[in-house]
Amino acid sequence: MRALADIIRTEIKDPRLDPFTSVMEVEVAPDLKNCKVLVSVLGDEAHKEDTMKALHSASGYIRTLLARRVDLRNTPELIFKLDDSTEYGIAMMKKIDEVMEEQRAKAALRGDEDEDSDGTDDEDEDDSDGFKE
Repeated sequence: MRALADIIRTEIKDPRLDPFTSVMEVEVAPDLKNCKVLVSVLGDEAHKEDTMKALHSASGYIRTLLARRVDLRNTPELIFKLDDSTEYGIAMMKKIDEVMEEQRAKAALRGDEDEDSDGTDDEDEDDSDGFKE
C-alpha cells in the first residue's frame, strides 16, 4: 500500500490528479490477478471525477512502476475505486458538532447551571471504578 501511495504521490504528473488524494485500502485477490485500490479524494465532485480518470488512464504505468518496486511473480491489475468514507466521517462530525451546539444553546436559554460542557449532569456521572459519585 505504501509503495502504491508513493508512486501516485511522486511519479504521476497528470494535472487532473488532485493533491489531496490518499490510498485508503488495498485489497489483493488471493490469486494475485486483481488489486482493488480504494482512493479518497477531498474535494468537489469534479475533482473526484478528474482524479479517478487520471488514475484509470495511468493504471498501466502505475502497475509497471509497482512491479519494479515490489518483488512479485505477477503484478496484479489495479482497479481504482472511490472511497467516500473520509468525507462521510467529516460530514457526520459536523452534524454532531451542530447538535451539541444546539443543546448548549438550549441549556443556556433554560439557565441550566448543573451541566458540564459536554452536556451531561455531574451527579449521574460514573467513575472508572463503576460507582456513582
